[in-house]
Amino acid sequence: MPSNQLDKTYRSNLVEDKWYEHWIEQDYFTADSSSEKEPYTIVIPPPNVTGMLTVGHVLNNTIQDILIRKARMEGKEACWIPGTDHASIATESKVVAMLHEKGINKNDLSREEFLEHAWEWKEKYGGIIIRQLKKLGCSCDWSRERFTMDEGYTNAVLTAFVELYNKGLIYKGHRLVNWCPISRSAISDEEVIHKEKQGSFGIFVIRSQTLINTLLLQQRALKQCLVIQLLPYIQMMNDIKT
Repeated sequence: MPSNQLDKTYRSNLVEDKWYEHWIEQDYFTADSSSEKEPYTIVIPPPNVTGMLTVGHVLNNTIQDILIRKARMEGKEACWIPGTDHASIATESKVVAMLHEKGINKNDLSREEFLEHAWEWKEKYGGIIIRQLKKLGCSCDWSRERFTMDEGYTNAVLTAFVELYNKGLIYKGHRLVNWCPISRSAISDEEVIHKEKQGSFGIFVIRSQTLINTLLLQQRALKQCLVIQLLPYIQMMNDIKT
């Protein structure tokens, strides 16, 4: 089509790809760490490599893009750091499901063999996510792209954790968690599948680790059992009060 004529219909893909490539070639999104301008930084909440982006990601990243572009227009040294999250437990479940579709049982694989499949998954969906972010027009500094298992990133997290712990801002504590007996790990509230079931429920309030051990041996005879320990493990049997 001659350059002096317009398309009858607007083809967004041609316009978007053209200008995004131009922005990248001109390094418009690359921040200068030595700049004397007022800094403005956003660290992207890294999407999990469990699949493709959702509508929620689109909304969230659109808001971030608006803020970072506004900062650039205001003359600030704006830096939007992109990346992806390994999300080990959630990603593992996806990889296990993928292997199941191929007729492969995770338990038949060695740790190294399973990790090979996991890294293949990461390369596939991590790449898809980054391409989707670029397709959205996200003005991230792609020279600073990170993955949460990158060595430098991991060292930075460990350093920050130790510093926070030494300052008393991180502490150990006893908390109720969602325990998965299959993965043998705690999982987040978002990963819990709630199901209602009819049944009986008995509560035994006891104060001795000895009695707890005895009760646990009898669990097979009970449909459900909730044990609440009120006193330290070292209590003797003669301290038991019902």
